[in-house]
Amino acid sequence: MNVKLTPNSRLVLEKRYLKKDQDKLLETPEDMFYRVAQVVAGVEERYGKRNTEIQSLTKAFYNLMANLEFMPNSPTLMNAGRDLGQLSACFVLPVEDSMEGIFDAIKNAAIIHKSGGGTGFSFSRLRPKNSTVRSTGGVASGPVSFMKVFNAATEAVKQGGTRRGANLGLLRVDHPDILEFIACKENNHEMTNFNISVGITREFMRALQEDKPYHLREPHTGSVVAQLSASEVFDKMMEHAWLNGEPGVVFLDAMNDGNPTPNVGEIETCNPCGEQPLLPNEACNLGSINLKLMVTKEGDGVGIDWERLRRVTRLAVHFLDNVIDANQYPLPDIEKTTKANRKIGLGVMGFADMLTILKLSYASEEAVQVAKKIMSFIQEEARKESERLAAERGVFPNYVGSIYEGVRKLRNATLTTIAPTGTISMICGVSSGVEPLFAVAYTKTVMDGTSLIEVNPTFENLAKDYGFYSEELMQNVVKQGTVRGLNDVPNWVQKIFITAQEIDPEWHVKIQAAFQTFTDNAVSKTINFPHTATKEEIAKAYLLAYELGCKGLTVYRDGSREEQVVTTGTTKAKLTHCPECGAELNHESGCVNCPNCAYSLCHIS
Repeated sequence: MNVKLTPNSRLVLEKRYLKKDQDKLLETPEDMFYRVAQVVAGVEERYGKRNTEIQSLTKAFYNLMANLEFMPNSPTLMNAGRDLGQLSACFVLPVEDSMEGIFDAIKNAAIIHKSGGGTGFSFSRLRPKNSTVRSTGGVASGPVSFMKVFNAATEAVKQGGTRRGANLGLLRVDHPDILEFIACKENNHEMTNFNISVGITREFMRALQEDKPYHLREPHTGSVVAQLSASEVFDKMMEHAWLNGEPGVVFLDAMNDGNPTPNVGEIETCNPCGEQPLLPNEACNLGSINLKLMVTKEGDGVGIDWERLRRVTRLAVHFLDNVIDANQYPLPDIEKTTKANRKIGLGVMGFADMLTILKLSYASEEAVQVAKKIMSFIQEEARKESERLAAERGVFPNYVGSIYEGVRKLRNATLTTIAPTGTISMICGVSSGVEPLFAVAYTKTVMDGTSLIEVNPTFENLAKDYGFYSEELMQNVVKQGTVRGLNDVPNWVQKIFITAQEIDPEWHVKIQAAFQTFTDNAVSKTINFPHTATKEEIAKAYLLAYELGCKGLTVYRDGSREEQVVTTGTTKAKLTHCPECGAELNHESGCVNCPNCAYSLCHIS
């Protein structure tokens, strides 16, 4: 079966995924999908399945990927059936308050980065700056100073030769060094291998709402050591988020409300893009369903193909559960914790494309309802498949004491996650994650310097179907990247093809919250703001996200970095900030790679 890939998709695979000997390709995309399917289906042998059953499942897994209905995270595509064998994208490592603990975390992060994973850290356990170190009589340098050491180590390690290390650094809002942390990425050239987020507590939010001070606490004992004005700290966060998008926020209590195994431990942080809350020394493998393909004709119109979505969801859960067993973990502690909880993260991509086919605007209540309907369906079908697997193979080992005990017997402690889907959405030729369209048309500059013009195929087909297509119109769309204000494009079409920069931030947050309602883990989403946005407008988005039950928030104000971020159309500008997840980009040999979400190529030239 030949895989239907766009030229750009094929190029992404050739550059980053397919086996090669120096510059000579040793496999085709079809070979890669078969390699992955065979390894993941091969797990069935340990559960007593016969060869004929394993071969049948191999074919089903192959077709799932080859049809572009579902794609696992990048490490699975890259490493399955190869020497590295590390298949997870998301890791969280503990940072203990000792020199040994700190440098163990640095060493372990280097091992994970080399294997192709990204790491999240909470630095909240570290004693504050200038506190006494009893063992030496010296003075502590504080969390921010050690983050710089982590950053330097990350810079030195290439992830499996394909991806550079990505980190999330989190500090609780009640840590005594919080103000230094909020400002630690003021300089865009500092800590370029970190996204940073403030861990927000309900105590802080109550103080903010009541305009009162809140307590700063000593990390070891929890005793109160000082107070700060909640509103002043929040203003500092907003000032820096307005300045360059850092820090984001993680709502710690919301994350722990969804912790399926509270008896095992507290969730302190999440992975680099924020979608995967994890316990210390835990990993998770992700995969995403291509929603663009989950639309079918209904009479004269279109609708959602629920039967296809059910089939794909069930098979994808089976696939991801098998990955847990097929995985070669980089560290024994991570293998132990991961297999005890068996967390997987099934998400979606192509949501914006689905909406355009359904003729719905992203910035609408109808889109919010579609998001809820889709994700609630996926979540429930995922749980049904996890129940089936539990009946066949047993519940996850930490089931006793979990939130599911006595309620529902599941194979996996979590099932759903919304990831950014950087390059896997490129492979499938669809919009990333649950983000809106970045542009209706744009120029991609690929790694060899070739410029490729891309026009959204749904828009092009619609223009032909409704009689407003012309080569001149297409050139105008490419030139400005959007259809807004083009007289040849009907108003209803302009509403459908609204782009990220044209959407009111309120709708960005509402869509994120809609998906979060039916997502076990969290939702990776960047809330885009125009360059003219004020700090007050950004603050409003953060407060709305908290009110609507989001587990975190990342914002980006267009052009807020020293070098312009992204430009649509054919205007050229240096790309320094990932349009998918908001992370700083690495520039290597003239190409651009996001260290967090695997966004690759000079997406807009």
